[in-house]
Amino acid sequence: MTVPYSVSRRGVMLALGAGGVALGSRRPALADPVFAEYPFQLGIAAGDPAPDGFMIWTRLAPRPLEIGHGMPSAPVPVKWEVATDRSFSNVARSGETIARPELGHAVHVEVGGLEPGREYFYRFTAGAERTPSGRAKTAPAPGSSVARARFGVLGCQAYEHGFYTAHRKAASEDLDFAYFYGDYIYEGRGSRTYTGSGGTMENPRQHVGGEAYSLDDYRRRYALYKLDTDLQASHAATAWFVTWDDHEVTNNWVGAIDDGVPPEVFLLRRQAAAQAFYEHMPLRRSAFPRGSDIQLYRHASWGNLLDLNLLDTRQHRTKQPCGDSWNATCDGVSDPRAQVLGEAQEAWLYRNLERSEAHWKVLAQQIMVMDLDRKEGPEPGYNLDTWAGYRIPRQRMLNRLRDRRIGNTVVLTGDEHQNYAGELYVDGRNPEGAPVAAEFVTTSVSSSGDGQDQRADGRRYLAENLFLKFNNAQRGYVVCDVTPERWQTEFKVLDKVSEKGGTLSTRAKFAVANGDARVVPA
Repeated sequence: MTVPYSVSRRGVMLALGAGGVALGSRRPALADPVFAEYPFQLGIAAGDPAPDGFMIWTRLAPRPLEIGHGMPSAPVPVKWEVATDRSFSNVARSGETIARPELGHAVHVEVGGLEPGREYFYRFTAGAERTPSGRAKTAPAPGSSVARARFGVLGCQAYEHGFYTAHRKAASEDLDFAYFYGDYIYEGRGSRTYTGSGGTMENPRQHVGGEAYSLDDYRRRYALYKLDTDLQASHAATAWFVTWDDHEVTNNWVGAIDDGVPPEVFLLRRQAAAQAFYEHMPLRRSAFPRGSDIQLYRHASWGNLLDLNLLDTRQHRTKQPCGDSWNATCDGVSDPRAQVLGEAQEAWLYRNLERSEAHWKVLAQQIMVMDLDRKEGPEPGYNLDTWAGYRIPRQRMLNRLRDRRIGNTVVLTGDEHQNYAGELYVDGRNPEGAPVAAEFVTTSVSSSGDGQDQRADGRRYLAENLFLKFNNAQRGYVVCDVTPERWQTEFKVLDKVSEKGGTLSTRAKFAVANGDARVVPA
């Protein structure tokens, strides 16, 4: 019988005897692996670009969907290189790391010592096998003058609902970086059909296995998604800033709450989900999970042009009011004890915003901040899984922006499976004076299927919410083109994702001028 991987007995015994721990020169030599099948089937990725470097990631998995992923329970050496050219004739940094069985043989390398504001290429080698090269840019030097940044926003990629054409198209955009707002995987069991606002449709492809609960379940789900070559191309094209939303764990979860499940049991599921998320994302060591907790809110900058506040609106939030009903309201919406970010993250955000000297302050997060009234008639109804279900923390944040005169704030959001552009007021039902900030909501890569240009409820939202300027219900992604004078958001949509080969077009462009939060057609 052919085995997928082999090392010498001595190499395995030395590795196990050392407990798999690498401590400089004291680490025992590990034998080079020999793989019966290609070990880099899940691709490569870069993330969290900084002025002096970025993260690079891969995972050894010769048989990605099997328990054990075709690897032995032993550490394996992996070499890495970062070069200034695609041919790797000028290698800037290189080294060796260890793919550990405790982390599913995932590899995270924090590359430093690079020059700011320039393009690099990276790759990995294990034994005789090598990855294709990936591309990433370092951030400009802190405070340096930056004339322009061009980056993408993507998220919500339910594997079953459609193909990843949006990722293939985004890979050719020549972006400085990408922001992925969440729902990288969906946790549900495989299903032949999907029922949504457009009725019941046949899924073009299916999940393998049942709903994800254990670490092995989540690992296989990530492996299934990462086997997609369009997604791999998107990762290889530019470095990503990654956050999560709900489906990386389970639908609409918050904190330690999952209805019908004891909190201590749900935290076990969260722990498995957090580890699998870390294992498969290009995240820095600061995000290493501690039990069920994972540190995902963080700050990044792009010279003097952008301050990026990457938020986590799931882990520190209190339970949705009104039983998490749809298109509803109740007294719980005004609960003064409610939290979206949690006290520590909220205080951290305010400090960042008030200290920022960047032209644009960005809140890169998951759930809509616009208090969109979705109910027909005089009585309001909200999506209570958005900031609209948490009136007090929402008002607190927007009042802070207004009262401290923190201008040029742009909120980037996902989760809705639709495109939206609009203006933020403390009370959207009474939009008095100038808007406090602008918000752009990016549609899904594939979730909810092909979609349509505009749904009936979308037309009603535009008519009844004066702060809303644009709505569209197709799949795609967003490209933000930013200068000190102007922020432009381009909504790129696909005619279909139910089949491969969808046609991409620009559906709309909206802009925000320096010093003016109004959202206008570009």
